Amino acid sequence: MEASQSYIAVAVVALAIIALLVFVVKRNGQQRKLSRLAALAFAFVLAGILFGEDRPVGYGLMGIGVLLAVVDIIKKARRQEA
Repeated sequence: MEASQSYIAVAVVALAIIALLVFVVKRNGQQRKLSRLAALAFAFVLAGILFGEDRPVGYGLMGIGVLLAVVDIIKKARRQEA
């Protein structure tokens, strides 16, 4: 197994664990759903992993996903402050 394939495998497993935690774990008895922006970010990261053989495309998609996730986190933090 090539080193880059190992990184992809680890990333897929980590994302699967995160997805399980998001969908299964309940907070205060209420199940929290992903926001549209978070779901879009998750989709971009998965697409980046799937298209990882073409490195610029794969890293670009993952970068977009991470950027969208950060924007979602900032929006939620501002909403809680208000």
